[in-house]
Amino acid sequence: MPENWKTYKLSEALEIKYGKDHKKVEAGNIPIYGTGGIMRYGNQFLYDKETILIPRKGSLNNIYYLNEPFWSVDTIFWSKINEEVAFPKYLFYNLKILDFASMDVGSAIPSLTTELLKKIEIRLPELPEQIAIASILSALDDKIELNLQMNKTLEEMAMALYKHWFVDFGPFQNGKFIDSDLGMIPEGWEVKRLEDISKIKGGKRLPKGAQLQITPNSHPYIRVRDFNHSYLSDKGMEYVPNEVFSLISNYIVSTNDVVLTIVGTVGSLAIVGENLNRGSLTENCVKITLTYHGFSPELIYLQLKSVNGQDEIRSKTVGSTQPKLPIYNINSLKIVLPHNLSLLQEIISEIKNYYNIVYKNTMENQTLTTLRDTLLPKLISGEVRVKDVENLVQEIL
Repeated sequence: MPENWKTYKLSEALEIKYGKDHKKVEAGNIPIYGTGGIMRYGNQFLYDKETILIPRKGSLNNIYYLNEPFWSVDTIFWSKINEEVAFPKYLFYNLKILDFASMDVGSAIPSLTTELLKKIEIRLPELPEQIAIASILSALDDKIELNLQMNKTLEEMAMALYKHWFVDFGPFQNGKFIDSDLGMIPEGWEVKRLEDISKIKGGKRLPKGAQLQITPNSHPYIRVRDFNHSYLSDKGMEYVPNEVFSLISNYIVSTNDVVLTIVGTVGSLAIVGENLNRGSLTENCVKITLTYHGFSPELIYLQLKSVNGQDEIRSKTVGSTQPKLPIYNINSLKIVLPHNLSLLQEIISEIKNYYNIVYKNTMENQTLTTLRDTLLPKLISGEVRVKDVENLVQEIL
């Protein structure tokens, strides 16, 4: 620890407060937090200054920094921060590196107590250095969040464009329409089954006794839990050992495949980017590989992600205890497209422009997240100082 850093009890840096029941709080626009994040919005707040929320029960490593009015329920503590000792955002990052789950004192439900939390020892530099460290880490977090918001906007624009052409048939409203399996469609368009334009193949369960590894190699293993954006980041993924990969090598994905979850959480989708080319796929997913000249994975993704697409997926899902979407039902999913391939290419080109930026932002976030997660413990421990990394961070941002 650097010489001018001091050790404090957590109770010296913040005062831990209990959340309150929210059932009588009326609807509003103030976030109400539980251990899992925002539960709903209400019209009252418990506190409106900078704070750190620390779980009391449940997922104990889910801590939050807030700088807005909020309400927190009784499963999560909130705090009043002693700003003479700790800069709030720095203290949040300091606590992020702690493993609260390992401090569990519960039996059936993971739990933390105020007595335990108060005794935690933390090391703090002088306030100016705390502010500088928090500034570095916040800059990375802000850029990551900006990219996420940009991607959300781009995907909404892509979906709106898709709906205009393929659902509302906006440019064809003054033309002739014909009846089809999907209702009335413009003359010169047709309905195809997914199997007519693509090949669907399931993933593969790991051989009995085989274990994934966290050490990266060229065989990432795509699982249902990895689906959270249109393109999958390999950040946090686990990998198939080389000696196991040879046993499941016929069940890999390729760039521009669309992957779909089919067991449990049914209907989540993603497009395979270059970062996951030749990755392995769990048996709880299928890959959709285009075979129809002129079509695109982005259109498949948007069709299956649309309201109509998700409704059709739900209608073809079987099982109540464990929902499952059989491959033969996936084959029969319907999609509408024009005979005019030049028109189709015009639409695809515009949609691809959106998704090219989405993929770029996703890969940039992967790099930024790795850098942040590498710097976080080193800056907080004093192993690396701000002057050593500020130029690097500025260049990346």
